[in-house]
Amino acid sequence: MVNSSQFPYFILTAYLDMGYLKYLYFVIVLMLYIVIVVANAFLILTICMKRSLHEPMYVFLCSLLVNELYGSAGLFPFLLLQITSDTHTISRSMCFLQIYCLYTYASVEFCNLAVMSYDRYLAICCPLHYKARLTSNKVALFIALIWLYSLIKFLITLCLNLRLTLCGNVIDRLYCHNYYVVKLACTETSLNNIYGFISGTLTILVPLIPILFSYAKILRVCLSSSKETRQKTLQSRFDTTGVPNLLRVFLSLYFLIGQPLFNPIMYGFRMSEIRNAKVCIGQ
Repeated sequence: MVNSSQFPYFILTAYLDMGYLKYLYFVIVLMLYIVIVVANAFLILTICMKRSLHEPMYVFLCSLLVNELYGSAGLFPFLLLQITSDTHTISRSMCFLQIYCLYTYASVEFCNLAVMSYDRYLAICCPLHYKARLTSNKVALFIALIWLYSLIKFLITLCLNLRLTLCGNVIDRLYCHNYYVVKLACTETSLNNIYGFISGTLTILVPLIPILFSYAKILRVCLSSSKETRQKTLQSRFDTTGVPNLLRVFLSLYFLIGQPLFNPIMYGFRMSEIRNAKVCIGQ
């Protein structure tokens, strides 16, 4: 058995020899990162500065945008470094840190979308009780639970990974992935696999259930209402149609790159109140 201390770093083999094209890729990825940071940060600043946007829907949106910055910080600086490097390696500690960051990002993203769908359910199906059911204290509690649930859940994953003895250090990916790290283990990984399955299931099912429930209720209201009411109901939802697919070359990274890039467009710039707030700030 090979001691894991012999592998202080991992080798990422998914990077091909790009030659001088690496500088072009570097500029493209850097521009994407700048757009993501500027767009998300600007919307966060807009929501924070405009008192009329201090409502549950926009507070949840602000949490979503903060998460986009968090997830992007765990990926883009690393990609930029790897693109320009001739040796595509990452230290053991940084690899585990990246896994923790990206996995918590995904969990917070799904959970945040779940509470946003619940917010829309209350606003559309229970408008008279909306403010009573979704007070500022409850909004703060929801956001705290979203982040604590995700951070603690994957802290356990991180602790389980750190105890593993590895017999290899080659990962055929562009960034560190928990599954491929566990596959390198020489020791028993049953506990990692069981917890990984439970954690992954919870990451999807916990937010999926309220999302399906909320939109099923919203759809029921739409179908049972008049044409004018249905139109107003649909307009009150976030418009997520027509999302452009500009990142085909990064298909394997879509969730990590596309979400932070497109969310400010889908959830921000198409909201008339935010557009009006941006005009006021600019004056």
